[in-house]
Amino acid sequence: MAVSQRRKFLASLTCAFVALGVIVGSALADELSGFISKVNASGKTITVTPEGDDAKDVEVKITDQTKVMTKNGEQSVDLEKLAKRVDAVKEKGQKGVRAKITHEKGTASKIEYQFKKKAAN
Repeated sequence: MAVSQRRKFLASLTCAFVALGVIVGSALADELSGFISKVNASGKTITVTPEGDDAKDVEVKITDQTKVMTKNGEQSVDLEKLAKRVDAVKEKGQKGVRAKITHEKGTASKIEYQFKKKAAN
């Protein structure tokens, strides 16, 4: 095999492995969409009520590596602040804070708040 052919082959092989790694890595994490309905700050867990009528609550662990996506980028989760937010929303009669949680084996890696779009006048 000539040197130029070997380089092309290695470049193609490297690209294939990188693509495979990206696909497998993203496939391992699950996404859970619903409402954060309870926050246990001392136990570092949140309870998520998935969207749907017959969906059962799911408890998800929060770690120091769990990030919240905001307008300003990623931030660490402040469970006490989140608990106050959930309580305030529930006082208004809503199920909880609408969010999409990326998790693996019940441990959250990312929380993205979902906002309803306001109707245009």
